[in-house]
Amino acid sequence: MAGLKELRTRLNAVKSTKKITTAMKLVAAAKLKKAVSALEKNSFYATLIKNAAARVLLEYQKEEELRKVKRILPSILREAINPKSYLLVVFSSERGLCGAYNQNVARAAVRRIKELQKNGKNVKIVCYGKKAYDVLRKNHAELIVYHEASFASGGIFYGEAVQMLEKMLNLMQTESFDVCEVVHGRFESAGHHEMTSLQVYPLQLETMPDIDHVGDAYFDYKPSKEDVLEAACHKLLLNNIYRAMLGAEASEQSARMLAMDNATQNAINMTQSLTLKYNTLRQSAITTELTEIISGAEAI
Repeated sequence: MAGLKELRTRLNAVKSTKKITTAMKLVAAAKLKKAVSALEKNSFYATLIKNAAARVLLEYQKEEELRKVKRILPSILREAINPKSYLLVVFSSERGLCGAYNQNVARAAVRRIKELQKNGKNVKIVCYGKKAYDVLRKNHAELIVYHEASFASGGIFYGEAVQMLEKMLNLMQTESFDVCEVVHGRFESAGHHEMTSLQVYPLQLETMPDIDHVGDAYFDYKPSKEDVLEAACHKLLLNNIYRAMLGAEASEQSARMLAMDNATQNAINMTQSLTLKYNTLRQSAITTELTEIISGAEAI
């Protein structure tokens, strides 16, 4: 059995760990609240952009039915007839201590890679975050185009989504990718998130809201319907990437908060167990000393 000194040292170490995990839980909770708030605020903006694009598409549809002509949609909306080349952008964290979050992201990416390759597709990967990169490079290093540090390490900013979109579009043009998907954690609640693969390019028409009528309102488009639709689609594409970043951040922080809560509870349980052992051993030592003193006194 460990001595009093060893137990006291271990008890102090567990108490120090408990302070650290408690602080990390509070920091993760604050970051989670900020990310969830940003997601909620972004929902209204995303709806307005979708409505603007859907309204133009509805007028396109009416013109096509009336004039019997087919409108040419912006390249962002044009689906390839038989897409062959896929670009997967994987969002993970830069550091651990968030439970199985990063392993789940990597597994979702590997699952999607195998699914696409099974269907005869060519796949390339871009990694944001060290953890998923460390896992994917073991078996899929030849597929990784480049990797960068996680965008969430210093907080999420809209400008980061702009830079990410520019790199993504340049890469798709230079490498001739047909489809771009983002593998990330989709936040649902503080205790639940799912790994998903979201197609961000080209935009999918079924994700547009259903607007059946515009009432008696008259809409004038400046400079033109085509320019408004292209600008709205570009904004929507950018916003989809930004929402994926926010969802990944919220999922990571919720996983970290849960992991730190479990670690704190384990530290509390271990502290109680060690304290009981320490007191039992200390009481035993005191009893032994008293017995020796009494025995010595009686001998005298």
